[in-house]
Amino acid sequence: MLGLPDGIRACLFDMDGVLTRTATVHMAAWKRTFDEYLRATDPQAPPFTQLDYNRYVDGKPRADGVRDFLASRGITLPEGTPDDPADAATVHGIGRRKNELLLTELAEHGVEVYPGSMAYLRAAKDAGLATAVVTASANGEQVVAAGGFADLIDARVDGVVTAREGLRGKPAPDTFLAGARALGVAPAEAAVFEDALAGVAAGRAGAFGLVVGVDRVGQGEALREHGADVVVTDLDQLLNGGAR
Repeated sequence: MLGLPDGIRACLFDMDGVLTRTATVHMAAWKRTFDEYLRATDPQAPPFTQLDYNRYVDGKPRADGVRDFLASRGITLPEGTPDDPADAATVHGIGRRKNELLLTELAEHGVEVYPGSMAYLRAAKDAGLATAVVTASANGEQVVAAGGFADLIDARVDGVVTAREGLRGKPAPDTFLAGARALGVAPAEAAVFEDALAGVAAGRAGAFGLVVGVDRVGQGEALREHGADVVVTDLDQLLNGGAR
């Protein structure tokens, strides 16, 4: 009834864009951050776009997203340190600016969840499957709590855990593998649910039992190319036999 192969014992969910609508908030915060920086350095620079977000930022640790997008524009900045202020022209400074904008937006508007994904998460728990959130966000604990689904999650691997344990970010499989370990299952016994290209690539690299691509922005073909076994526009399609 869950649209999963036999032998799957656990579900590993990315958060932003899969369970919560915060991917749009992240995109808006990144766009404002990068556009302000680009205008300050070159008023003629093309703005940050949804395609830039999909290719270079979505699903990755914050500092990796800063580096990868700026590299796409031929820009290299000093790393700086996590204590850099938000106006510092460093990787960590730009990352801090983005996070400040994100937290302001979340505080003002809260966290909206995808009803279909919540229905699927509850069905997975009812079926006895273990569940984990695996997200690059350093605000994972706060977002899960604000979204009201902490009771449906057995483990969380977020940006705080990633930094503490020295895990590589997506598209490396480290964080999903850590999620499987936290739930006590082998990768082949776990399904990965991701909306980011880097995330489905991580699921494929980790040899998980199933990689589900969640297409929120019209990139279904790219999700397949990066490693999704099936693609849905919301997780409740797996309950209704609508996977493609």
